[in-house]
Amino acid sequence: MFSSIKSDLHSQWSRPNGGLQRLIIINVAVFLIVNLAHLFISSEETYLYFIKFFAMPTDYATFITRPWTFVTSFFTHMGFSHIFWNMVFLYWFGIIIREYLGSDRLINLYILGGLMGSAFIFILFYTVPSVNYEIALGASAGVYAVMIGAATLLPNYTFHLLFIGPVKIKYIAAFHIVMAILGLKGTNYGGELAHLGGAFIGYFYIRSLQKGTDLGAWIGSTMVFIKSFFVKQSKMKVNYSRKQSTKTYSSGTPKTEKKKHSAPTQAEIDRILDKISQSGYESLSKEEKEKLFNASKK
Repeated sequence: MFSSIKSDLHSQWSRPNGGLQRLIIINVAVFLIVNLAHLFISSEETYLYFIKFFAMPTDYATFITRPWTFVTSFFTHMGFSHIFWNMVFLYWFGIIIREYLGSDRLINLYILGGLMGSAFIFILFYTVPSVNYEIALGASAGVYAVMIGAATLLPNYTFHLLFIGPVKIKYIAAFHIVMAILGLKGTNYGGELAHLGGAFIGYFYIRSLQKGTDLGAWIGSTMVFIKSFFVKQSKMKVNYSRKQSTKTYSSGTPKTEKKKHSAPTQAEIDRILDKISQSGYESLSKEEKEKLFNASKK
């Protein structure tokens, strides 16, 4: 049984364009490690110390001894409902980002959201003396970045919600933003501030991407660099011979072809959105996805 589970996890982890699966696997793995440890650690004090190894501490003197928690905190959960709803939302909105922008940019967006959430909480902890949180943890900031990013990219994409019916994701995103703002007066104001930080970077990331700048490109480069220490690189060298080729037209002179993309009409966009509502985003052709992306730049 365990070999079968291991094989399934390896298959999900290594599948092409599998960034969404990797993010969920990491979150669930950390959750299981933390909570299984709770079963075997009788001392509550020892268990909390174990949690603090992953969660970001609010005490600056402790934080400088555990700087990795700035990142590990947004992969860490304690309660089942906490990780369950975070992973559900990550899956729903992550599919849109993955299918439209690719797996790497989904990972970039999630990590940028988590980092921004940690930064917002970090500033709150060390500038407001009345804050009495002991640790900060949870994927919510990264999930908010993905959710707001998807709503920025495809605001009219429709989810069919149970008991409610079809709802455009721009309204789902707006609802959660309003709730986060209202929550600033509640007991979890630190978490709500992190949500807003993730939402901000989610919007800004997509807008920058539409202008041709990938703010998360450095994340992919960093991951490749880290991976190079663990994965042995091939020493094989491949030489390619270059051949110059031309295409001959009736005029007898070589010319190059340039693909021209005409701006999609509103009727085309409406038709594509209707198709999404009826059959889902996955039913779109590559050309239809490209038309939606061009329309989202306007």
